[in-house]
Amino acid sequence: QVQLVESGGGLVQAGGSLRLSCAVRGRAFSSLTMGWFRQAPGKEREFVASMTRTGDSLYNQDAVKGRFTISRDNAKNTVSLQMNSLKPEDTAVYHCAARASLLSNYDRPDDYDYWGQGTQVTVFS
Repeated sequence: QVQLVESGGGLVQAGGSLRLSCAVRGRAFSSLTMGWFRQAPGKEREFVASMTRTGDSLYNQDAVKGRFTISRDNAKNTVSLQMNSLKPEDTAVYHCAARASLLSNYDRPDDYDYWGQGTQVTVFS
């Protein structure tokens, strides 16, 4: 069983930054592709970014447009999402996700097997 625990959400003014982290327990972290999704009230879960075990990344460019950066630390079993230049439309619950993979990134929720409970990010203007 894989457990994912997110942290780092909060309330921030537009233009500010937040760094989300996700700690992974229960499986060899280096065998996992990690992803970040977000879900705003009344909307479907939206892909934000993902990263393979070798560090290749994929972004939802329409949503983040170079403002967000995903990273992972295989020694600490964590994946992070640095979010800069935040906008009110970034307000959502952000979820960490994982799936076993060799070298591929995935951008659909159904592609992932494990999910964290989520952390709230609220951006006010």
